[in-house]
Amino acid sequence: MRWDGQAIGADDGALPGLERSGLARLGLVRSVRTPEFADVTFHEVMAKSALTKVPAASRMPFGWTVNPYRGCSHACRYCTSPDTLVLMADGRQRPIRDVRVGDKIVGTVRVGGSRRYAETSVEAVWREVKRAYRVTLADGTEIVASGDHRFLARDRGWTHVARPGRGAPQRPYLTTDDALMGFGRGLPTAARSGPGESREYRLGYLTGMIRGDGMLLSKAHQADDGRTRRVTHFRLALTDAEALDRSAEYLTLEGVALKRRPFRPATPTRRAVDCIYSGRRADHETINRTIRWPEEPADAWKRGFLAGTFDAEGALSRGVLRISNGDEEIVTRAGAYLDQLGVPNVRERARADGVLTVRVAGGLAARRRLLHLVAPAITRRPTIVGDAVTTSSDLRVTSVEDLGVEQEMVDITTGTGDFVANGVVSHNCFARPTHEYLDLDAGRDFDSQVVVKMNVDAVLRTELARPSWRREPVALGTNTDPYQRAEGRYRLMPGIIGALADSGTPFSILTKGTLLRRDLPLIAEAARKVEVGLGVSLAFADEELQQAVEPGTPTPRARLDLIRAVRAAGLPCGVMVAPVLPWLTDSRDHLRRLLDAVADAGATGVTVVPLHLKPGTREWYLQWLERDHPRVVAGYGRVFSRGTYALEAYRQWLWDRVEPLLVERGFGSSGHRARSGATGRFPDELRPHDEGDYPAGSIVEHSIPERRTTSAGRAAEQAELLF
Repeated sequence: MRWDGQAIGADDGALPGLERSGLARLGLVRSVRTPEFADVTFHEVMAKSALTKVPAASRMPFGWTVNPYRGCSHACRYCTSPDTLVLMADGRQRPIRDVRVGDKIVGTVRVGGSRRYAETSVEAVWREVKRAYRVTLADGTEIVASGDHRFLARDRGWTHVARPGRGAPQRPYLTTDDALMGFGRGLPTAARSGPGESREYRLGYLTGMIRGDGMLLSKAHQADDGRTRRVTHFRLALTDAEALDRSAEYLTLEGVALKRRPFRPATPTRRAVDCIYSGRRADHETINRTIRWPEEPADAWKRGFLAGTFDAEGALSRGVLRISNGDEEIVTRAGAYLDQLGVPNVRERARADGVLTVRVAGGLAARRRLLHLVAPAITRRPTIVGDAVTTSSDLRVTSVEDLGVEQEMVDITTGTGDFVANGVVSHNCFARPTHEYLDLDAGRDFDSQVVVKMNVDAVLRTELARPSWRREPVALGTNTDPYQRAEGRYRLMPGIIGALADSGTPFSILTKGTLLRRDLPLIAEAARKVEVGLGVSLAFADEELQQAVEPGTPTPRARLDLIRAVRAAGLPCGVMVAPVLPWLTDSRDHLRRLLDAVADAGATGVTVVPLHLKPGTREWYLQWLERDHPRVVAGYGRVFSRGTYALEAYRQWLWDRVEPLLVERGFGSSGHRARSGATGRFPDELRPHDEGDYPAGSIVEHSIPERRTTSAGRAAEQAELLF
């Protein structure tokens, strides 16, 4: 290709503002386009660093990575920790890592002389590795953010987290004289995690819901033939479909066979009511066992119980949250569990009709905290949209700590230019020129704007030669494929491999690219000096489907040939069967054919990972799914209803399907067993369409990514960052 003739000038309109861009400040040499890579722009830079520290919070088994190709390193500076809670428009709080483009959230707008909460949309999601600072407020709220992030201070407006670096322009930064605007969270981040989904949580929810608002009937009656017969019946009737759907899902997981029907039609003054029910004696007995009071309830059970009692008989009206019931046991437990969660509450005087009530005190912060901690199903509740932004909690800044580490940070772009993070008003990034839309999870820009670190091998050698370098394992292929097609031109990997081997640093490579074959002699030579792990990503047995999902990547046959070439070179080769796509590649037939081919190619290990739909990739994948496979879109909505990861029920069902296939082909078993002995039928609402191929499976609380067969080095462990 005539590469040198394709350079783009700063004035040709390809990248507006290129001469002022962060890429230029990072050492941009030139931007290149070529007909061989249609619609792709390569930004050639002189890198200042090569080794990247993996965030301590990551579950990865390696601490360092090298990415010769990546998205814009300038990216977003205004970032917060992935577990920062964002206030959604429906009143829930969701970790920012799970927020997606198009989501409705709460921001703020100026109305007259005051600032008010307003509904807005998420326009973009960004990720970056930044130095972390912890901001702690007087009420206990903690927020981990980059030093460049800005929060709304009561007296000084938008204020940065940390003072500027030496030589940088002056700017306002947080001190202990500042107080932030919002309602806060009230306790440290570590104590404020949501309940998640576990069997204990489900049992607690069903106990609160059914004891609070269900009907369980068991009655003996005299039949016409003179014999005594026992009639059993269960019914749960609700106006809120969200709570009814959750109750039905949880009961189904316990093996209860339910039916559903209208219970009461709508009237001009009342909403319609639907009900779920069963008359089977076995179901009646199962439900009674399910809602039995536990002797020592777990924390997850208590949170589920509070969610169930709120959905059954709770109310949030005029800024007051109450849980009411006529059963003293229910109300007493609710008050005790609120105390244990640190949510202030008071017991109100019993009403004339005997109804007992516990009321949440502590204002907006306590209410939002409770709803996040217990995650009730019902979202129909008053919103703060339109309310003035005031500060009812003590949100004085008590400390700003430099944590001394770099970690993954996330930011979002919204229509209002801000959002509510951990209960305080937080600024988001400004609108950026096109070249800044290079976040590694941002869909098309990930494919069309590629940064090439031209001097990565020289910089890497310098870093590896430092006395402080401890020769820790380095992983390649964690964010972008090091053997993507452009490597054929730039040839950066030989220098990287040589630098690692010469310094005595063990390394692993995970790739989809058959270009790896070019460097096998060099890798084999390196393996005589250091431990080397190689992994090939291969998730498809069918070429047509593979090209639809991964257009432009090597075919399954080409990757199988690559595995054979790796083995012929005397090197181990693990295979990452990832991602497994629900209803598209998780059938027994597909998995069997794929694993047969992998075993025949000589793979030394296999790791199976179900699809993750991270924000950014999720929107692009679902658009493709709706266009090419519309029949499964609704199912994906259910399987991924909790966010990035598939429901535990699906993950366990897939593992039960995969494990015997791995053992049959000599890959062995990880030996990890489920943490819970709970079993049940595979949920009908999650069952794929060709039911004959998807028999009922065990449902337990575990995740496939934690169960691995023997693998070549660390390459197969890199799925979390790739997918």
